[in-house]
Amino acid sequence: MSAELLSTDPLTAAQRLLGASLCGRGVSAMIVEVEAYGGPADGPWPDAAAHSFRGPGPRNSVMFGPAGRLYTYRSHGIHVCANIVCATDGVAGAVLLRAAAVEAGLDTALARRGELVRPAALARGPGNLCSALGITMEDNGLDVFARRSPIQLTLGEQHTAAEGPRVGVSKAADRPWRLWLAGRPEVSLYRRSPRAPAPGESD
Repeated sequence: MSAELLSTDPLTAAQRLLGASLCGRGVSAMIVEVEAYGGPADGPWPDAAAHSFRGPGPRNSVMFGPAGRLYTYRSHGIHVCANIVCATDGVAGAVLLRAAAVEAGLDTALARRGELVRPAALARGPGNLCSALGITMEDNGLDVFARRSPIQLTLGEQHTAAEGPRVGVSKAADRPWRLWLAGRPEVSLYRRSPRAPAPGESD
């Protein structure tokens, strides 16, 4: 039933993921910031910033459904980042998990991230989120709603979201597809890519 709630357009799925509980290998956190991503030019939500824009390949095929799967990739070849796949089977759409508030397993998250990291910063930023929750590249394709999955997602009540442009993308840079829970200290700062057009000159 939960996966069905994500079988929708990326922006609606992103809204539904805010406030959801994500549990990974001894750590539980509430998702407080996400970014929606569409798909190829011939799909319902063309998105030049999406990894799926050029169509399915060996690494990104999971982005083409079904909903409720984990899509992982490395940012700059270093940090593991995680998306929750949305839309329907055969149609690309995903939501990047940008930040979360650790609610249980604090000691485990600190051991993974470093004991000097402040609690609010443990899962702030996509790479830090995956590090804190123990999400790895090998988790690509996991069903986050499966009972025995090591990474599990539980959707909750919908929250009112603040919105703005996505962080660090050079294409479709003005699209207000970044959503977050206002007032949460775990939310990351907005940084526009230096390769993006001037504000107002992108979609």
